[in-house]
Amino acid sequence: MRLFSVIVILAAVALGCRGTRKIQTAIQNVDTSAVVAVKKPSVDSAAIKASILERVHANNVEFRYFLGKIKVDFEDNTGKNSNATAFVRIAKDSLMWISLTGALGIEGYRALITPDSVIVMAKQEKTVSYRSVAYLQDVINLPVDFYVLQNLIVGNPVFFPDNIVSFKNNGSDLMALSIGQFFKHVITLDTTSNIITHSKLDDVDSLRNRTCDITFDAYANIQNRMFSNMREITVTERSKLDIKLEFKQVVFDEPQSFPFTIPKNYQVK
Repeated sequence: MRLFSVIVILAAVALGCRGTRKIQTAIQNVDTSAVVAVKKPSVDSAAIKASILERVHANNVEFRYFLGKIKVDFEDNTGKNSNATAFVRIAKDSLMWISLTGALGIEGYRALITPDSVIVMAKQEKTVSYRSVAYLQDVINLPVDFYVLQNLIVGNPVFFPDNIVSFKNNGSDLMALSIGQFFKHVITLDTTSNIITHSKLDDVDSLRNRTCDITFDAYANIQNRMFSNMREITVTERSKLDIKLEFKQVVFDEPQSFPFTIPKNYQVK
């Protein structure tokens, strides 16, 4: 499963430039429907589910501009470790700029993404690729568009439709299960702060056996927004990929520039 969260997509942008080498992954298949026990309250169930949805989205990150510097570490099922630094700039709902640098601080890739298109420069290879936004779905093998990617980066819930089918409150944690077109998604909230602490997705199609497990940690109040600065992700299908994202810098609502000049000697790939 090429899932979820920033690194999978950031890595996919980089890896995709080298021939769409795809990320595939595998932890044990846990049926999300078994994780959350069905609750049958004596009061209005629809009102309770509406209240849960309100809590799920209570700390949604709203912004006009976003700037982030992210340390990315990931390890595949062979034990191979890779790391990079991702610089991300976003003008909400319109433009996204991503730069990936390696351990030596040399920029390898720069991407410019709009709701309709993806342009990627491979700076060491001196090539440029022009794609439709469907390129994200081809590389990641998920129904990802610009808006899903945007929410993934800032930490807002995705693939969590309004049809909550079951929930469980154990006092300190609230777990809610929603089933959409592609995934069964269990979100765990801290009942005191309503921050998302854990997210578990399983493919609706059991034959795909895709799953993604995300832990959100190191929350901080950044410009009056609760933001998870540390995320650990395990994505799986046939093999396993462990990912760690550490946000080193986060700035909201400062107007950003999006430098993307393509040198004349770059070849179109």
